[in-house]
Amino acid sequence: MTQGRSIRLFLVDGTPNGLLTAEIMNWTGHVLTGPRSKLAELVQRPECARTGVYFLVGPDPDDSLRTRVYIGESDDVAQRLKTHNRPEDAGGKDFWERVCLVTSKDQNLTKAHVKYLESKLIGIAASAGRCVLSNGTAHEYVGLPESDRADMAFFLDQIRTVLPVLGFEFLRELSKPPAPVIAESVPIIERSPRFRLDIPKFGVTAYAQEIGGEFFVLKGSRTRKQWIGVDGGYQGLFQQLEADGVLIADGDEHLAFKDDYAFASPSAAAAVVSGRSANGRVVWSVDGTGQTYAAWQDQQLSALQPAPEDA
Repeated sequence: MTQGRSIRLFLVDGTPNGLLTAEIMNWTGHVLTGPRSKLAELVQRPECARTGVYFLVGPDPDDSLRTRVYIGESDDVAQRLKTHNRPEDAGGKDFWERVCLVTSKDQNLTKAHVKYLESKLIGIAASAGRCVLSNGTAHEYVGLPESDRADMAFFLDQIRTVLPVLGFEFLRELSKPPAPVIAESVPIIERSPRFRLDIPKFGVTAYAQEIGGEFFVLKGSRTRKQWIGVDGGYQGLFQQLEADGVLIADGDEHLAFKDDYAFASPSAAAAVVSGRSANGRVVWSVDGTGQTYAAWQDQQLSALQPAPEDA
């Protein structure tokens, strides 16, 4: 079982949409994030005068369903952010709506450290494939001694832990569905069976599995050739997956998943497979039993033992 961790969040101005700081126990790192509308306040914070790495995050101008990210580093992040706030034709960046800055509480991060972190972070974000990167290709930075590289590996792990808690998912790797679990010692609630969705009339069959809070449609699963439902809803997601090559042609009548793909919900997955809106809790069923996803989930809840009442 993975060890639990504590993350300390602080709302600087007492509102959920303002500046926010985050720290992890026994980590020297410090995270500061906020909306672009609060930039004047953010750059006055002492963290912005330190050496650090930062992320500019916003919708991709070419596809609003996707997130665009720029990853940078500086000895004086405040000045760099002021430059990025200029219009595009003046050397700035227009797309970003939020900024996230990572520095060190003990101020031991050097220019070499943050250049190394920037290089690694760009590579991680590109590999994860959850965003459109404005940086282009990452250049491997090898100007650190071995001991410092080990320290920065730990620092990277903490960044990848805390950023998703703040709503930044672009560094999080897609977990792959595990091989089927046979050992009876593993509690059933920790296992997900394989789910199946059939549309016999149109020759559509898809398989899925739930892991880590995400609903994966498995490689090779078939979908309809095109979206046939009403405009809106998951239509944009269907078209995006086709444009990105996640869905590829499978004969004349179908598309198929090129690889396992994670969805936020069973209904999002069902809509893409069906080419129209669908209730994923009903149309997905346990392969081999026909039990719906909703019934399977209810069964897991029913199997839980009630917590003992305090004496």
